[in-house]
Amino acid sequence: MLQVLNSSWALLLGMCLMMVGNGLQGSLLAVRGEAAGFEALAMSVVMSSYFAGFLIASRVTPAMIRRVGHVRVFAALGSLVSAVLILYPVFPNPVAWSLERVLIGFCFCGVYVTAESWLNNAASNDTRGQALSLYMIVQMTGIIASQGLLLVPDSSGWLLFVVPSVLVSISFAPILLSITPTPAFESSKPMTLREIYQVSPLSVIGMLILGGIFAAQFGMSAVYAASVEMTLPQMSMFVASFYVGALVLQYPLGWISDRVDRRKLIIVMSAIGGMAALLGYIGGGSFTLLLGVGFVIGAMSNPLYALLIAYANDFLEPDDMPAASAGLLFANGLGAIAGPLVIGWAIQRAGPSAFFLLISVQLSALVIYGLYRMTQRAAPSVEDTASYAVLTPAASPVAVEVAQEYAIDTAADQEEEAA
Repeated sequence: MLQVLNSSWALLLGMCLMMVGNGLQGSLLAVRGEAAGFEALAMSVVMSSYFAGFLIASRVTPAMIRRVGHVRVFAALGSLVSAVLILYPVFPNPVAWSLERVLIGFCFCGVYVTAESWLNNAASNDTRGQALSLYMIVQMTGIIASQGLLLVPDSSGWLLFVVPSVLVSISFAPILLSITPTPAFESSKPMTLREIYQVSPLSVIGMLILGGIFAAQFGMSAVYAASVEMTLPQMSMFVASFYVGALVLQYPLGWISDRVDRRKLIIVMSAIGGMAALLGYIGGGSFTLLLGVGFVIGAMSNPLYALLIAYANDFLEPDDMPAASAGLLFANGLGAIAGPLVIGWAIQRAGPSAFFLLISVQLSALVIYGLYRMTQRAAPSVEDTASYAVLTPAASPVAVEVAQEYAIDTAADQEEEAA
């Protein structure tokens, strides 16, 4: 662990600062949109736009890096992020914010791809798993910390947009000044969704559903909090609760997944998350209850991302794992685009509590489909399953491939030890 920190501290510090800026913008837009009288459906389009840009960049950025190099792509996209964060208050209307969110989603994905390829290059086979774990912890920590910035007084109306812009700008310095080698960039060609569905229907359907659930947490949770007139301290704690849950239970659930039938764990986690969301729908008047509900939903749903990838890997040859993961990432992105739109429409038609109701419905659908899939084929033996690698739904294609490389290497080492 110390070796990883010594070689990658600048990158990890820079990414933490960047995640603070990224985590704050969604919550801040929800607050300002509510104050400006934007309807829930309009805000859902704004929130969904981020994931549209993210999905486009996941396909475009690799070609950009191969054409002009890591440093230029990183600096160019990072500068655009900083500029867009300041532009939000200049054009306070849903159309402008939606276009800006597409751009900022595109840029953040490109920055992640670039930074994660550097991280992969700096890590050895022995430290790659630790590096990836630290990176995911840094991402979650940055998002959690960002919610505290909502409490900073902002009489001018500009300060809370300027602060994340400055943090993003500062984040480039430790990364660009300390990282000298620029790694060769290679990305696998993804399998089609049809091909992946033939291998693991549960993983594809699960990723589509999970994309909507993650988008609800990352974007619409702040919209919900503003709709029920939470105070800023309450909103910051509520949004953070989803990520605290994910951070706390990611590793324990990953450890369990390597020792049981993964479908059973997927079903149990989805059921617990669905019941928690239903409880939030029924008893949403209690703020303490909502914090607990957010924690449980985050703890159950976020680790499902890595779990569904690991389950698909159980039926794949090692050479096909990165390609399949890229396809599953695309499926998750499609769900993330649609999720806020559906929730925003439901909130506008049925009230804020529809936020929890739809999350409960989505997780319940995953439970039902998981139970159905258990009747269609037997589970692979625990000894033959692939290793679980820590990933979050915010991961870029590079982080997914790094995780797959680590999982493959771990499996190979285990086979050698067994032999």
